[in-house]
Amino acid sequence: MRVPVVQHRSRRRRALRRRALWTGGEFLVTAGVVLLLLVVQQLWWTNREARRGAEHQVQALERQWATSTPTPGVASGDTGDAPSANAGTSGGSSVGRNTTANTVSPNLSQAYAILTIPRLHLRVPIAEGVSKRNVLNKGYVGHYPGTQQPGQEGNFALAGHRNTHGEPFRYLPRLRLKDTVQVETSTATFTYTIDKILPRTSAADSGVIRPIPRSIVRPAYGYSRPGYYITLTTCTPEFTSRYRMAVWGTLTSTHPR
Repeated sequence: MRVPVVQHRSRRRRALRRRALWTGGEFLVTAGVVLLLLVVQQLWWTNREARRGAEHQVQALERQWATSTPTPGVASGDTGDAPSANAGTSGGSSVGRNTTANTVSPNLSQAYAILTIPRLHLRVPIAEGVSKRNVLNKGYVGHYPGTQQPGQEGNFALAGHRNTHGEPFRYLPRLRLKDTVQVETSTATFTYTIDKILPRTSAADSGVIRPIPRSIVRPAYGYSRPGYYITLTTCTPEFTSRYRMAVWGTLTSTHPR
């Protein structure tokens, strides 16, 4: 019986092959762990930190309003000829000037109002601008510069993250017609009633934040007359930024502080 002879060269090749497989396996495991940590950081840590910061900012605004005098340029204590509880709900008929509306634009990235959506159990600060780094990634809702301020005639347009960084608008699709949305400022609380919902449109659909909001991609969605509107926008579907959804409401009541 002949005993096969194993050459040293064959042994070395096998050892190198096993070492390569082991090294490759270690690399894949390490890469998997790193990716898992990145997912945890995005889906848990950023939400935790942003929500905590947003809650602290809401509390800071409430303390500030409780101890401060009205801001110059902002009238308080008289609703004047602001919309009544049933004004503009059928599509936004023009109404008189709202004297409790903020007439001074805040600085970019400054938190200056609070958005409350009862159905979503949401209470979050509103800051000027839609910068990801300085506003949205902090868990705030951002006000589109160039659109109107709360209570003013025209369109008060807002944006918020759907996923990560506090994701204040994650459950925006749960809103239904006749739900209410409140915007608190240092001088008044403005209540808007949801009356139109655009489930999906292009990310470049600028019509949704115009003074008379109407989609330029899907013209059947929107308004045809001047009024007092609010627009809430976010990405759709979840975990993508390919499309946008818009929820619209009309101002139905104003209560001065």
